[in-house]
Amino acid sequence: MNDITMKLQADKLIRMALEEDINNEDVSTAAVMPRKCPGRVDLIAKEEGIIAGLGIFARVFTLLDPESRTELFVSDGDRVEPGQIMAVVHADIRVLLSGERTALNYLQRMSGIATYTRTMVDLLEGTGTKLLDTRKTTPNNRIFEKYAVRVGGGCNHRYNLTDGVMLKDNHIDAAGGVAKAIAMAKAYVPFVHKIEVETENLDMVREAVEAGADIIMLDNMDRETMAEAIKIIDGRALTECSGNVTRENIAKIAGLGVNYISSGALTHSAPILDISMKHLRSETGDDCD
Repeated sequence: MNDITMKLQADKLIRMALEEDINNEDVSTAAVMPRKCPGRVDLIAKEEGIIAGLGIFARVFTLLDPESRTELFVSDGDRVEPGQIMAVVHADIRVLLSGERTALNYLQRMSGIATYTRTMVDLLEGTGTKLLDTRKTTPNNRIFEKYAVRVGGGCNHRYNLTDGVMLKDNHIDAAGGVAKAIAMAKAYVPFVHKIEVETENLDMVREAVEAGADIIMLDNMDRETMAEAIKIIDGRALTECSGNVTRENIAKIAGLGVNYISSGALTHSAPILDISMKHLRSETGDDCD
Protein backbone atom coordinates (compact mmCIF):
# COMPACT_ATOMS: atom_id res chain seq x y z
CA MET A 1 0.00 0.00 0.00
CA ASN A 2 1.74 3.20 -1.15
CA ASP A 3 1.71 6.64 0.49
CA ILE A 4 -0.83 8.04 -1.98
CA THR A 5 -3.32 5.25 -1.30
CA MET A 6 -2.75 5.67 2.41
CA LYS A 7 -3.58 9.37 2.29
CA LEU A 8 -6.53 9.10 -0.09
CA GLN A 9 -8.31 6.06 1.32
CA ALA A 10 -6.79 4.44 4.39
CA ASP A 11 -6.51 7.52 6.59
CA LYS A 12 -10.20 8.36 6.51
CA LEU A 13 -11.13 4.75 7.33
CA ILE A 14 -8.66 4.58 10.21
CA ARG A 15 -10.04 7.87 11.55
CA MET A 16 -13.55 6.41 11.42
CA ALA A 17 -12.39 3.37 13.38
CA LEU A 18 -10.75 5.59 16.00
CA GLU A 19 -13.84 7.77 16.26
CA GLU A 20 -15.95 4.66 16.77
CA ASP A 21 -13.75 3.69 19.72
CA ILE A 22 -13.16 7.18 21.17
CA ASN A 23 -16.28 9.27 20.56
CA ASN A 24 -15.52 11.58 23.49
CA GLU A 25 -12.55 10.45 25.56
CA ASP A 26 -10.77 7.33 26.72
CA VAL A 27 -11.90 7.53 30.34
CA SER A 28 -9.74 4.59 31.51
CA THR A 29 -6.57 6.20 30.20
CA ALA A 30 -7.52 9.67 31.38
CA ALA A 31 -8.03 8.28 34.87
CA VAL A 32 -4.60 6.68 35.22
CA MET A 33 -2.51 8.93 32.95
CA PRO A 34 -3.45 12.59 33.57
CA ARG A 35 -0.51 14.12 31.68
CA LYS A 36 1.76 13.48 28.73
CA CYS A 37 4.44 10.89 29.31
CA PRO A 38 6.73 9.44 26.62
CA GLY A 39 6.63 5.67 26.56
CA ARG A 40 7.24 2.56 24.54
CA VAL A 41 5.57 -0.80 24.08
CA ASP A 42 6.55 -4.04 22.33
CA LEU A 43 4.51 -5.61 19.54
CA ILE A 44 4.70 -9.38 20.01
CA ALA A 45 3.53 -12.32 17.88
CA LYS A 46 1.73 -14.97 19.92
CA GLU A 47 1.47 -17.55 17.14
CA GLU A 48 3.14 -18.44 13.85
CA GLY A 49 1.85 -16.72 10.74
CA ILE A 50 2.35 -14.17 7.98
CA ILE A 51 2.36 -10.57 9.14
CA ALA A 52 0.40 -7.97 7.17
CA GLY A 53 -0.73 -4.44 7.93
CA LEU A 54 2.27 -3.01 9.78
CA GLY A 55 1.87 0.32 8.02
CA ILE A 56 -1.78 0.53 9.08
CA PHE A 57 -0.84 -0.46 12.63
CA ALA A 58 1.74 2.33 12.82
CA ARG A 59 -0.57 4.86 11.15
CA VAL A 60 -3.13 4.53 13.94
CA PHE A 61 -0.63 6.01 16.37
CA THR A 62 0.63 8.79 14.07
CA LEU A 63 -2.94 9.91 13.45
CA LEU A 64 -3.38 10.22 17.21
CA ASP A 65 0.04 11.84 17.64
CA PRO A 66 2.28 12.84 14.69
CA GLU A 67 5.29 12.54 16.99
CA SER A 68 4.76 8.82 17.54
CA ARG A 69 7.30 6.46 15.98
CA THR A 70 7.13 2.74 15.21
CA GLU A 71 10.42 0.85 15.04
CA LEU A 72 9.83 -2.21 12.82
CA PHE A 73 11.89 -5.39 12.95
CA VAL A 74 9.86 -7.30 10.34
CA SER A 75 8.12 -6.43 7.07
CA ASP A 76 4.72 -7.29 5.61
CA GLY A 77 4.91 -10.79 4.16
CA ASP A 78 7.41 -12.10 6.70
CA ARG A 79 6.66 -15.26 8.65
CA VAL A 80 6.72 -14.63 12.40
CA GLU A 81 7.04 -16.99 15.33
CA PRO A 82 5.42 -17.09 18.79
CA GLY A 83 7.17 -14.70 21.18
CA GLN A 84 8.88 -12.73 18.41
CA ILE A 85 9.12 -8.98 19.02
CA MET A 86 8.05 -7.47 15.70
CA ALA A 87 8.17 -3.78 16.57
CA VAL A 88 8.48 -1.20 19.30
CA VAL A 89 6.10 1.76 19.32
CA HIS A 90 7.33 5.01 20.85
CA ALA A 91 4.68 7.58 21.77
CA ASP A 92 2.90 9.39 24.56
CA ILE A 93 1.65 6.60 26.83
CA ARG A 94 -1.88 8.01 26.51
CA VAL A 95 -1.66 7.48 22.76
CA LEU A 96 -0.34 3.95 23.17
CA LEU A 97 -3.20 3.04 25.48
CA SER A 98 -5.96 4.69 23.43
CA GLY A 99 -4.79 3.40 20.04
CA GLU A 100 -3.89 -0.13 21.08
CA ARG A 101 -7.16 -1.90 20.30
CA THR A 102 -7.78 -0.25 16.94
CA ALA A 103 -4.20 -0.82 15.81
CA LEU A 104 -4.28 -4.47 16.85
CA ASN A 105 -7.69 -5.04 15.27
CA TYR A 106 -6.29 -4.05 11.88
CA LEU A 107 -3.03 -5.96 12.27
CA GLN A 108 -4.60 -9.17 13.62
CA ARG A 109 -7.29 -9.22 10.95
CA MET A 110 -4.95 -8.47 8.06
CA SER A 111 -2.32 -10.92 9.28
CA GLY A 112 -4.95 -13.64 9.66
CA ILE A 113 -6.04 -13.14 6.06
CA ALA A 114 -2.44 -13.16 4.81
CA THR A 115 -1.69 -16.33 6.79
CA TYR A 116 -4.73 -18.21 5.49
CA THR A 117 -4.08 -17.01 1.94
CA ARG A 118 -0.47 -18.19 2.07
CA THR A 119 -1.65 -21.63 3.19
CA MET A 120 -3.94 -21.88 0.16
CA VAL A 121 -1.38 -20.45 -2.27
CA ASP A 122 1.20 -23.00 -1.13
CA LEU A 123 -1.24 -25.77 -2.05
CA LEU A 124 -1.35 -24.40 -5.62
CA GLU A 125 2.42 -24.34 -6.06
CA GLY A 126 3.44 -25.68 -9.45
CA THR A 127 -0.09 -25.80 -10.88
CA GLY A 128 -0.15 -22.47 -12.74
CA THR A 129 -3.56 -21.69 -11.21
CA LYS A 130 -3.93 -18.33 -9.48
CA LEU A 131 -5.89 -17.77 -6.28
CA LEU A 132 -8.36 -14.87 -6.22
CA ASP A 133 -10.29 -13.11 -3.48
CA THR A 134 -13.88 -11.84 -3.84
CA ARG A 135 -16.01 -8.87 -2.75
CA LYS A 136 -17.06 -10.78 0.37
CA THR A 137 -15.21 -8.35 2.60
CA THR A 138 -15.98 -6.47 5.80
CA PRO A 139 -17.72 -3.16 4.98
CA ASN A 140 -15.23 -0.27 4.97
CA ASN A 141 -12.31 -2.69 5.31
CA ARG A 142 -12.00 -3.92 1.73
CA ILE A 143 -8.84 -1.96 0.97
CA PHE A 144 -7.10 -3.53 3.97
CA GLU A 145 -8.40 -7.06 3.42
CA LYS A 146 -7.57 -7.18 -0.28
CA TYR A 147 -4.10 -5.82 0.47
CA ALA A 148 -3.65 -8.64 2.99
CA VAL A 149 -4.58 -11.21 0.32
CA ARG A 150 -1.77 -9.86 -1.88
CA VAL A 151 0.68 -10.00 1.01
CA GLY A 152 -0.28 -13.66 1.46
CA GLY A 153 0.52 -14.36 -2.19
CA GLY A 154 -3.01 -14.29 -3.60
CA CYS A 155 -4.41 -12.08 -6.36
CA ASN A 156 -7.23 -9.57 -6.26
CA HIS A 157 -10.42 -10.08 -8.25
CA ARG A 158 -12.27 -6.85 -9.09
CA TYR A 159 -12.07 -4.31 -6.29
CA ASN A 160 -15.65 -3.08 -6.65
CA LEU A 161 -18.63 -2.98 -9.02
CA THR A 162 -16.97 -0.40 -11.26
CA ASP A 163 -13.89 -2.51 -11.98
CA GLY A 164 -15.39 -5.04 -14.36
CA VAL A 165 -18.46 -6.85 -15.64
CA MET A 166 -19.50 -9.98 -13.81
CA LEU A 167 -22.84 -11.36 -14.90
CA LYS A 168 -24.17 -13.46 -12.05
CA ASP A 169 -27.35 -15.53 -11.89
CA ASN A 170 -29.62 -12.60 -11.09
CA HIS A 171 -28.11 -10.44 -13.85
CA ILE A 172 -28.73 -13.28 -16.29
CA ASP A 173 -32.31 -13.67 -15.06
CA ALA A 174 -32.87 -9.92 -15.39
CA ALA A 175 -31.54 -9.90 -18.96
CA GLY A 176 -33.46 -13.00 -20.04
CA GLY A 177 -30.58 -15.42 -20.57
CA VAL A 178 -26.82 -15.79 -20.83
CA ALA A 179 -26.45 -14.72 -24.47
CA LYS A 180 -28.71 -11.68 -24.00
CA ALA A 181 -26.83 -10.60 -20.89
CA ILE A 182 -23.47 -10.82 -22.67
CA ALA A 183 -24.76 -8.97 -25.72
CA MET A 184 -26.16 -6.18 -23.57
CA ALA A 185 -22.92 -5.91 -21.60
CA LYS A 186 -20.85 -5.70 -24.79
CA ALA A 187 -23.09 -2.95 -26.09
CA TYR A 188 -22.84 -0.97 -22.86
CA VAL A 189 -19.29 -1.13 -21.52
CA PRO A 190 -16.09 0.14 -23.18
CA PHE A 191 -14.23 -2.49 -25.18
CA VAL A 192 -11.38 -2.54 -22.64
CA HIS A 193 -13.66 -4.20 -20.06
CA LYS A 194 -13.62 -7.97 -19.92
CA ILE A 195 -16.92 -9.74 -19.43
CA GLU A 196 -17.18 -12.58 -16.95
CA VAL A 197 -20.20 -14.85 -16.74
CA GLU A 198 -21.21 -17.08 -13.85
CA THR A 199 -22.40 -20.50 -15.06
CA GLU A 200 -24.05 -23.28 -13.08
CA ASN A 201 -24.36 -26.05 -15.69
CA LEU A 202 -22.94 -27.16 -19.01
CA ASP A 203 -25.73 -25.59 -21.08
CA MET A 204 -24.86 -22.19 -19.61
CA VAL A 205 -21.18 -22.85 -20.32
CA ARG A 206 -21.90 -23.58 -24.00
CA GLU A 207 -24.06 -20.46 -24.29
CA ALA A 208 -21.41 -18.28 -22.64
CA VAL A 209 -18.67 -19.56 -24.97
CA GLU A 210 -20.74 -19.01 -28.10
CA ALA A 211 -21.73 -15.51 -26.97
CA GLY A 212 -18.09 -14.52 -26.53
CA ALA A 213 -17.58 -14.28 -22.78
CA ASP A 214 -13.98 -13.45 -21.83
CA ILE A 215 -14.05 -15.32 -18.52
CA ILE A 216 -16.38 -18.14 -17.53
CA MET A 217 -16.93 -18.90 -13.88
CA LEU A 218 -17.73 -22.49 -13.04
CA ASP A 219 -19.87 -21.96 -9.97
CA ASN A 220 -20.44 -24.73 -7.43
CA MET A 221 -19.88 -27.48 -9.97
CA ASP A 222 -18.65 -30.93 -9.01
CA ARG A 223 -15.24 -32.02 -10.29
CA GLU A 224 -16.58 -34.10 -13.17
CA THR A 225 -18.80 -31.27 -14.46
CA MET A 226 -15.92 -28.80 -14.22
CA ALA A 227 -13.70 -31.13 -16.22
CA GLU A 228 -16.34 -31.35 -18.98
CA ALA A 229 -16.86 -27.58 -18.90
CA ILE A 230 -13.13 -26.95 -19.42
CA LYS A 231 -13.21 -29.26 -22.45
CA ILE A 232 -16.17 -27.35 -23.88
CA ILE A 233 -14.46 -23.99 -23.36
CA ASP A 234 -11.26 -25.35 -24.95
CA GLY A 235 -9.20 -22.22 -24.34
CA ARG A 236 -11.75 -19.85 -25.90
CA ALA A 237 -12.21 -18.11 -22.55
CA LEU A 238 -10.39 -17.95 -19.25
CA THR A 239 -11.83 -20.19 -16.57
CA GLU A 240 -12.52 -19.50 -12.91
CA CYS A 241 -13.74 -22.00 -10.35
CA SER A 242 -15.74 -20.74 -7.39
CA GLY A 243 -17.70 -22.26 -4.54
CA ASN A 244 -16.83 -24.56 -1.64
CA VAL A 245 -13.08 -24.25 -2.12
CA THR A 246 -11.21 -25.81 0.82
CA ARG A 247 -7.69 -26.85 1.78
CA GLU A 248 -8.69 -30.41 1.03
CA ASN A 249 -9.91 -29.90 -2.54
CA ILE A 250 -8.09 -26.86 -3.93
CA ALA A 251 -5.17 -28.82 -5.42
CA LYS A 252 -7.55 -31.27 -7.12
CA ILE A 253 -9.51 -28.38 -8.63
CA ALA A 254 -6.31 -26.79 -9.91
CA GLY A 255 -5.34 -30.14 -11.41
CA LEU A 256 -8.23 -29.81 -13.86
CA GLY A 257 -6.39 -26.93 -15.56
CA VAL A 258 -8.59 -24.06 -14.42
CA ASN A 259 -6.94 -20.63 -14.75
CA TYR A 260 -8.26 -19.13 -11.52
CA ILE A 261 -9.79 -20.28 -8.26
CA SER A 262 -11.71 -17.69 -6.24
CA SER A 263 -12.51 -18.03 -2.57
CA GLY A 264 -14.62 -15.75 -0.40
CA ALA A 265 -13.23 -17.56 2.65
CA LEU A 266 -9.93 -15.72 2.25
CA THR A 267 -11.57 -12.59 3.62
CA HIS A 268 -14.78 -13.69 5.33
CA SER A 269 -13.56 -16.74 7.25
CA ALA A 270 -9.86 -16.36 7.95
CA PRO A 271 -9.17 -16.44 11.71
CA ILE A 272 -7.18 -13.57 13.17
CA LEU A 273 -3.50 -13.96 13.98
CA ASP A 274 -2.94 -13.61 17.72
CA ILE A 275 -0.77 -10.54 18.36
CA SER A 276 -0.39 -8.38 21.46
CA MET A 277 1.19 -5.19 22.74
CA LYS A 278 3.11 -5.85 25.94
CA HIS A 279 5.72 -4.39 28.32
CA LEU A 280 4.47 -0.81 28.30
CA ARG A 281 6.98 1.39 30.08
CA SER A 282 8.05 5.00 30.42
CA GLU A 283 10.93 6.16 28.25
CA THR A 284 12.11 8.49 31.02
CA GLY A 285 11.99 6.00 33.86
CA ASP A 286 9.35 8.06 35.70
CA ASP A 287 5.98 6.74 36.83
CA CYS A 288 4.25 9.64 34.99
CA ASP A 289 1.41 9.78 37.51
